[in-house]
Amino acid sequence: MMLMKSMFQSVCVQGQCMELVLGGTAAVCAAFWTNPLEVVKIRMQLQGELQAKGNYAVHYRNVFHAAYTIATKEGATAIQKGLVPALWYQFVMNGIRLGLFHKGESRGFTKNGATGKVDPVRSVMVASVCGATGGVIGSPFCLVTVGHQHSASGMCAAVKSIFQSHGVLGLWRGMSTTLVRVVVVSAVQLPTFAKAREYVTSKGWFPEGSVINAFIASLLSGVLVSIAMAPLDLVSTRFYNQGVDAKGKGEDFFYSGGWGTGGIMTL
Repeated sequence: MMLMKSMFQSVCVQGQCMELVLGGTAAVCAAFWTNPLEVVKIRMQLQGELQAKGNYAVHYRNVFHAAYTIATKEGATAIQKGLVPALWYQFVMNGIRLGLFHKGESRGFTKNGATGKVDPVRSVMVASVCGATGGVIGSPFCLVTVGHQHSASGMCAAVKSIFQSHGVLGLWRGMSTTLVRVVVVSAVQLPTFAKAREYVTSKGWFPEGSVINAFIASLLSGVLVSIAMAPLDLVSTRFYNQGVDAKGKGEDFFYSGGWGTGGIMTL
């Protein structure tokens, strides 16, 4: 995603494209290809929910088996369930998150004033604020996406149902979990990408501004993000999927801030 944004940037800088649109467009392009993995991931995250290991049926043994099972049992197109809200979520959340961060970079908010190099602490702070902003605004799309990827209702129908049952605030149910997730992901992804790109560029292995520099930085950043995000992503999915009562509260308070029954390794 960071790589694609860099590619779009190199093409559109002279055209003065808005950073929010660039970030969102890059995220949408990436999300189209990664949505099948999101579907599989959410199915596996919900498997054995609130049951100890060994006490539930294992429908999905691994990512490949899950993809095969979904495609054969529900049809080939099922692997792209929730694509529309997922693309909207990526466009809104990442458009804001990446766009604001780049603006911060261009204004020098992420650099050490004395050396002019990327400052890790300042980068983390700026990235966290950008992530929080994108997370809050994009939360309703994330809520609908999670519901789509394991059910068959349409996006508009889902939004209408939530609004009629729980009002406007119902669309932001579970926001606290996704907010923490996006803040942590942003604090890891954006600074490590910027620092890695700066390092690779300084070595002169490839021409300055080369897409390869961004590609290498994206690989490193992506690995670190995956490690940091996995537990928070599981918690966020469980929160969004939790049933609610007439007041919009979680039924039986299955998830109210505790660890649950699966043990720490289930994260």
